[in-house]
Amino acid sequence: MTTAPERATSTPAPDTERATAASATGTTRLRSAVQRDRTPLQRAMETVVGDESITSTWSAAVAAWLRRVVWPVLEPITGFGWAVLIATGSALAVGIALGWKELIVIGIVGALLIVAGIAFVVGRNRYRIELDLAYTRVVVGERALGRIEIHAASQKPLLPATIEVPVGKALASFHLPRMQPGDVHEDVFAIPTSRRTILQVGPVRSVRGDPVGLLRRQVKWTEPVELFVHPKTVQLDESAPGLIRDLEGITTRDLTNSDIAFHALRDYVAGDDRRYIHWKSSARTGTLMVRQFEQTRRSVLALGLSTAAEDYADPAEFETAISILGSLGLQAVRDEMDVVVQTSRRTLPASTGKRLLDALSGIEWSGRDDRFLDLAATIAREHAGASVIMLHAGGGVEPALVRRARTLLPPQARVITFTVVEGAKPRLQPMGDSLLATVGSVSDLPRIMRGVALQ
Repeated sequence: MTTAPERATSTPAPDTERATAASATGTTRLRSAVQRDRTPLQRAMETVVGDESITSTWSAAVAAWLRRVVWPVLEPITGFGWAVLIATGSALAVGIALGWKELIVIGIVGALLIVAGIAFVVGRNRYRIELDLAYTRVVVGERALGRIEIHAASQKPLLPATIEVPVGKALASFHLPRMQPGDVHEDVFAIPTSRRTILQVGPVRSVRGDPVGLLRRQVKWTEPVELFVHPKTVQLDESAPGLIRDLEGITTRDLTNSDIAFHALRDYVAGDDRRYIHWKSSARTGTLMVRQFEQTRRSVLALGLSTAAEDYADPAEFETAISILGSLGLQAVRDEMDVVVQTSRRTLPASTGKRLLDALSGIEWSGRDDRFLDLAATIAREHAGASVIMLHAGGGVEPALVRRARTLLPPQARVITFTVVEGAKPRLQPMGDSLLATVGSVSDLPRIMRGVALQ
């Protein structure tokens, strides 16, 4: 028997059917109204990719068109040119609307100036320009020499232009005369290096503009070249005192079955290398005895530099600290030591002297960098195997901070702290098992290192 409730469950009620039909009809009408508001191309693309894809595609196409077509036309207009262009359009519009002849004349004069300016910048000069630096690495205070060679690569005479070479934040400008096909023009320039930095030289660009200054067109011809201005360094004695130079390494408290530094004798255990059996002791005791050694490791020099502005009295102290670190690092590289350089911000590459000096050229101080004690903690954490640690800071680091820093560093390491105080006499002060060196200039470093040898 089939009950009525079962049939009622499977068959919708008439009211429900009417509501569903009305909802479907309303939805269809709404969709049709929306589609009528759209173009046929948009409706066709919506069926394939959807509304969001169409919007993003059209936006990308418009942006590409603006960059390719509109921007090259508007880019040569200078600030003064925009002011003249707006004033010209306003004068013509107001003059024509009010019948004011004076404004119309002003607008016509402005329009003539703009047209004349376009005649100065239209067309394309064809050059082949070479930028050459005599040296891409110089020491601070030296002059870096550069040369630009310009070849006329056009089949027609080229109008005079201006050649600009950006050097860091400065700008070198050269006048380029009228050139015939095949002509070559050469200019030599000097770059003063008053401070340690990394300068970007170039790109070389040609500039054409009108005499009034409404339009200015630039064309880049070369890629930029980096000029490294290295800090001043001094030559230290070979195998400078305080820098461990060894062939075997330094001994540790770890024991091993084979090494160079002899420690003691012990009973033979199955598997020991028979080459290390001490036969005389074995004959005397009647038991096989083997040698035991202290493990040796290659010495590592860790150089630490605080880049916190609070640790220095003035920028001169910071520059001197960098010069001292660079001098010590170069000597360690020449002695073929393993060198690591840690600043308050990051670890610098120091596999070669060139890479070390290049990295030091770009170091800057900051009030947000970690201070002296944090630097010591970083070295203890990341370079715990260092055998010699040399920290560098300025007059803002007091002896009490140096003592606290020593407690953070590995106990087996030899620690030397260099504090730079401008004008101070060089002084070496023992502080427990570490040394505090006060330096006034980088020229005092050889004397200080000779004093370290006597400690």
